[in-house]
Amino acid sequence: MSKVIKNRYDFVFFFDVKDGNPNGDPDQVNLPRADAEDQKGLVTDVCIKRKVRNYVMLEKELEGRFDIFIRQGQILNPIIEKAAGEAIRDRQLNLADKYFDIRTFGAVLSTGDRGAGTIRGPVQFTFSRSEDRIFQAEHSITRCAVTTEEDAKKQESREYASTFGRKSTVPYALYRMHGFVSAIDAAKTKFSEEDLTLLWKSLINAFEHDRAAARGEMNPRKLVIFKHSNHLGNELSGRLFERVTVTKKADLPRSKDDYQIEVDREQLPSGIEVKVWPEESVY
Repeated sequence: MSKVIKNRYDFVFFFDVKDGNPNGDPDQVNLPRADAEDQKGLVTDVCIKRKVRNYVMLEKELEGRFDIFIRQGQILNPIIEKAAGEAIRDRQLNLADKYFDIRTFGAVLSTGDRGAGTIRGPVQFTFSRSEDRIFQAEHSITRCAVTTEEDAKKQESREYASTFGRKSTVPYALYRMHGFVSAIDAAKTKFSEEDLTLLWKSLINAFEHDRAAARGEMNPRKLVIFKHSNHLGNELSGRLFERVTVTKKADLPRSKDDYQIEVDREQLPSGIEVKVWPEESVY
């Protein structure tokens, strides 16, 4: 097991979508999520965490310390109740040691007859927000197959030539997410240097194995990592994020080339190191 991280990190992650729905809103008939006031697109932190978990499952195959707690079909209470140790803290450590996502994002473990409280994870994501307002395009789609004999009879008439459905997409949008890695909380869950490297790798590869017709084309575009020289940090995260700027080069952006993302490396605060993917390797 590699050493627990000793440094604080702040990071900015850019990704885009073309002709797809990056995160449907169930309260809005699954339309792409958007801010009701300015119509900028939104992708929840939970959505990106899900993709990170999925990638870790594929790479590590749920082995050793890289099992995933929150996954499809998992029944949580029996796992919590069987965790070794009488003290809540001991059960938390046992669960965090086995499950990558608990060690990384934390978890609510207070359910069931033998709950284990709540763990706050060292890694936190914000909602992702598009650089410009999005257009929630809706499309009618048809199919020639039917599901019932009654529908088959209807298709015999020209009036019911096809079965109709709906599909919602964003023509194009560039999204920006902020993230934080706390060395103080990492000490509580034993989040390690190996875990951190896997986190960067998972973000960059999050969309590669999550393809679906509904999501169109989604790709990572830039990951900017600010490493602090100690566990408390050398600068406020907000000031570091201000160093990452986006300039629009077209009135109606339709590709990554219509934006210019720049990172100001001049006169960095003492103790701050910057890495930018894809220009530099981060894992």
